[in-house]
Amino acid sequence: MTHPAAPLPDATRALSATPARTRATRIADELRHAIEIGQFRPGDRLPSESALTQQHGVSRTVVREAIALLRSDRLAEARKGSGVFVLDPGQARRPQPFADLDMERLSGVIELFELRSAFEIRAAALAATRRSAAQIEEIIEANEGLAKKFNAGLSTREADFAFHNAIAHASQNRRFPEFLALIRPGIVSRVELEAGETHPPRQYVPNRDLVAEHGRIVEAIIDSDPEAAEQAMKAHLEGSLARYRALLRGGDHA
Repeated sequence: MTHPAAPLPDATRALSATPARTRATRIADELRHAIEIGQFRPGDRLPSESALTQQHGVSRTVVREAIALLRSDRLAEARKGSGVFVLDPGQARRPQPFADLDMERLSGVIELFELRSAFEIRAAALAATRRSAAQIEEIIEANEGLAKKFNAGLSTREADFAFHNAIAHASQNRRFPEFLALIRPGIVSRVELEAGETHPPRQYVPNRDLVAEHGRIVEAIIDSDPEAAEQAMKAHLEGSLARYRALLRGGDHA
């Protein structure tokens, strides 16, 4: 059964004056409350994207982010060509680890990069000594894919993850790619995970330093130089953190 897009509790007008992530969270919270009190029951279809957009006076991106939050909590699922349907709250799983990392807050950015540096630097060194010929090709291909996205003005988040994932696999330690997959929600934003290939918001366009830093990591791995690979990865992660700092403080692009 599909319920009409009746006003949900509460203060919809205030949404337009708040940041996008906050608006998405508030819409998700309202829908979550409606599910919990039985306004929407398991199997019901939630209001359409356009209905929620009109109801709350927000963009489709904000609505998609709100729905992605419900999906990450296993309160709703999308069915291709049919819409988004409510799942049984009693069967909802706890949010995945790291799924709540907020990359629009400097504290979240620092937390993630401190964590990444603890294992990705070592992964790069291991990749330089253990990688196979096929894995070198995968790393090179992933880096070329990122460069193409950058040159086309598209989001590089997914391509960047693919590059780091290829290095993690080349470490020949399966725990590295497993852990990288675990923190993926913090590396690739939910909007991009849900929407796939989209032209990114302006602030998500990286500068050329990222491409150059990746190139130095690739060269060190090809040369079987673990020390150079460690240094190149360390410089890359520090550079990425500096760009995020500048972005979140209103400076240069990340």
